[in-house]
Amino acid sequence: MGVLLAISRTIDAATTFVGRSVSWLILVAILVSAGNAAVRKAFDMSSNAFLELQWYLFGAVFMLAAAYTLLRNEHIRIDVVSATFSKRTRDWIDLVCHILFLSPFVFLMAYLSLPFFLLSFRSGENSPNASGLILWPAKFLVLAGFVLLCAQAISEIIKRSLILAGRLPDDAPTQGLPGSIVEMEDPETMRRLPGRDGGPRA
Repeated sequence: MGVLLAISRTIDAATTFVGRSVSWLILVAILVSAGNAAVRKAFDMSSNAFLELQWYLFGAVFMLAAAYTLLRNEHIRIDVVSATFSKRTRDWIDLVCHILFLSPFVFLMAYLSLPFFLLSFRSGENSPNASGLILWPAKFLVLAGFVLLCAQAISEIIKRSLILAGRLPDDAPTQGLPGSIVEMEDPETMRRLPGRDGGPRA
């Protein structure tokens, strides 16, 4: 158990570092976009390099922050349905879905992304647009994003398994749950809901 937990914590730490670091690229993308628009309006000049840099930055945030989104449990889910389940039921659903659906998909995508990147890197592929950027860094982001997501999927499986086995505190995966669900699981919040003992009534 100690080894598995250490692996999970290492993956979580790496995912957190990458996720928080690439979040600053959003600001960079905004500045590049604003600067490009200002130059185009003021001097009637533009460059495909700046336009492509914007989607490079967006792609970096989208791909590299996906694992951090999974770690924080901020990925899209149907809260109306999941909120009706108990915490243990949600853990079982997460574990089964991570094993049967998430892991096969991200491992397959990482496997397919490797030759996709290598072919572009070895050929020195460039943008077909005039003054465009080289393309292999963008394709590397696809590979890196899925590799990080693979690692985080392993970490989530480890944590859910240990929680369901009673070997990890059950409050560990609640970090990052949508606020509505966290509030519903808070006894004090439930006590204050309309119609509950001690709470306001209509």
